[in-house]
Amino acid sequence: MDQATFDARYFERFYERQGTRVYSAAQVENLARGVLGMARWLGGRVETVLDVGAGTGLWGSYLKAHEPAVRYVSIDGSEYACTKYGHAQHDIAKWRSAERFDLVVCQGVLPYLKDDDALSAIDNMAAMCRGFLYLEAITSRDIREVCDVSKTDIEVHRRPGSFYRRALASHFVEMGCGLFYEKSGPLAFYELEAAAG
Repeated sequence: MDQATFDARYFERFYERQGTRVYSAAQVENLARGVLGMARWLGGRVETVLDVGAGTGLWGSYLKAHEPAVRYVSIDGSEYACTKYGHAQHDIAKWRSAERFDLVVCQGVLPYLKDDDALSAIDNMAAMCRGFLYLEAITSRDIREVCDVSKTDIEVHRRPGSFYRRALASHFVEMGCGLFYEKSGPLAFYELEAAAG
């Protein structure tokens, strides 16, 4: 997608305006609390978080208020979002930090990327993950059956869930609810904790 797509008008509609935003701060607080809680319940530590496509920075706001000891790093491909919300500007399809993070969060980014870039982004996130990945990526089925199109940008690459699962499977164990754990990590899970694979 063209970077001009992710300008002030885009953010105002999908993230800042109450009636059309995808998620409220309260919804992201519930999500962050749940993801962190589940990662810790499963035996993981969460001392560092990388937020890929951080947008308005709701994960960062939650962590600052409720988990101040967690080191938070945020990136976004949008010049507008980086300027307004203070993220580092990086294209996740091309950028890979040498640092590894206990939790990598990626909400709504991959469907905007072409197939090869989405696969590169998954490889890059896997290389930077030393624990858990929380991934949200709408699929063609989601657009047909789940998404509220008044609050969801559906001008994306419409792919089946199998596209993402195949790419993630070489790096991660799927835990369910968008949570994945690095395959080479030290944690062991009960059979019913991980999705059947």
